[in-house]
Amino acid sequence: MGKLLHYLKAYTKESILGPLFKLLEASFELLIPIVMAHIIDEGINNKDMPYILKLGAVIIALGVIGLVCSITAQYFAAKAAVGFATALRYDLFCHIQSLSYSEMDTIGTSTLITRMTSDINQVQSGVNLVLRLFLRSPFIVFGAMVMAFTIDVKAALVFVVTIPLLSVVVFGVMIISIPLYRKVQNRLDKVLLHTRENLSGARVIRAFNKEEDEKKDFEAANDALVKGQIFVGKISALMNPLTYVIINVALAVLIWTGAWQVEDGVISQGQVVALVSYMSQILVELVKLANLIINITKSLACAKRISAVFDTKPTLLPGSGAGQTQELSDDVPEVVFENVSFTYANASEPSLKGLSFTVKKGQTIGIIGGTGSGKTSLVNLIPRFYDATGGRILIGGHPVSQYTFEQLRKKIGIVPQKAVLFKGTIAENLRWGKADATQKEMEAALCAAQALDFVRDKDKGLDTIILQGGSNLSGGQRQRLTIARALVRRPEILILDDSASALDYATDANLRRAIKNLDKAMTVFIVSQRAASIWHADQIIVLDDGEVAGIGTHEELLKTCSVYQEIYYSQFPKEVAHA
Repeated sequence: MGKLLHYLKAYTKESILGPLFKLLEASFELLIPIVMAHIIDEGINNKDMPYILKLGAVIIALGVIGLVCSITAQYFAAKAAVGFATALRYDLFCHIQSLSYSEMDTIGTSTLITRMTSDINQVQSGVNLVLRLFLRSPFIVFGAMVMAFTIDVKAALVFVVTIPLLSVVVFGVMIISIPLYRKVQNRLDKVLLHTRENLSGARVIRAFNKEEDEKKDFEAANDALVKGQIFVGKISALMNPLTYVIINVALAVLIWTGAWQVEDGVISQGQVVALVSYMSQILVELVKLANLIINITKSLACAKRISAVFDTKPTLLPGSGAGQTQELSDDVPEVVFENVSFTYANASEPSLKGLSFTVKKGQTIGIIGGTGSGKTSLVNLIPRFYDATGGRILIGGHPVSQYTFEQLRKKIGIVPQKAVLFKGTIAENLRWGKADATQKEMEAALCAAQALDFVRDKDKGLDTIILQGGSNLSGGQRQRLTIARALVRRPEILILDDSASALDYATDANLRRAIKNLDKAMTVFIVSQRAASIWHADQIIVLDDGEVAGIGTHEELLKTCSVYQEIYYSQFPKEVAHA
């Protein structure tokens, strides 16, 4: 939690004024039993109604002033807590944005969502409660004990014994419950993971009739969470009955000793009532403190989990920008892989091994291979989503590590395997590629992506609203729009990662032709399972289990590469292929 407290610096005034007004409220509350004692001893015993009314007015005034102080404290505490959470959530979001794919793969998407939402909300609640109660409750507990000593030392000794016993109970429960709450939060991660997978994969689950299986998996994760919560809840629940037992025993002792002292004339009836009131105040405040500590334990567990995300440093660091220090000649290769190897974090085997090839400016490169052969891993190294674990990659004659992320990714347009669109208009989605794109530029990109016709058929054209994830579009329409988004910026390097799988062969062929006509100097990487999508390429790289099985043109590979022959003839029978 200490690492996160610096977010309260911007709210130093509120963090001081909130507890201060709570202490003022507590001070007025501590005066009320003394006033009540005077009402009983002097007003009621002497049947002095004016005196009773006068002190009754004092009690009302103390209550009103305390209420004003309490409302003021609530305002400052809420302002500080909400501001703290807002700044924390923003910085956490920015930090997550700085993490590479490797860190996100390791931590997990569902875990990051939990940190951003549930954990920060719990920490916000903890900060709010601490500002309001953390000083007030101990102040009243020890203040009541001090006030008891001003009434009678012998009776006040009951307070001296009671308060340490209560402290042992409260802090003992806290020490036991903190690690348990941490386990509960980890189980919540698993429930959120199941929820997220079910929501994102709802269509697949229904297609394979797996609803019942998913319900069982979710029920198992949910039951584990519930059992954990019930167990830690039982331990936390011990706090209230134990504190009530101790307080009620103390009250019994206090009344018993007070009765003897009243009988002996040592103290008055009003003073006994005041002592009982102070003991009751201690009971109420310790119950509040107990609940506060339960919330603090939850908040500390959540804060530690948030800090763990902040402690995860990005392994990909931007270069100094040396990639643009000189003008490049046309004969400099656009992309070069020199003995490149790559292994995912925590993986036992490398995904890519010893890749070496050179791509000239304006060439079209096809990448083909079986499932899991490393095609996507290869193209993810070009925009530096991951860093190669061996060898080096050059773009424009410079290692990719020398470019800043902005420089590198301005040169590259990438269309991932999964077509991702965001809620908004078609125009807003296209302007992700180029923020100041004109209508003419967007229409040119749509035309090249074979998407202009269906966009024009929409009532609002470019202003047509796309729902989250493009759920109101077909798979082919989503793919074509993501391709158009990448083409808007006219990148030097275009990567199509199996992004035309939902298109028919004719549309796919028209797309490839239009992309080449859009910019002759554009270097294009096409990842595909279809031989027909890449046989026109200047070079075809055939991957097999992370290694290069062959590099060449379609005709060359058909003669020399057995892996390519197997893929090609599985899609085109030999008699058709030779026709």
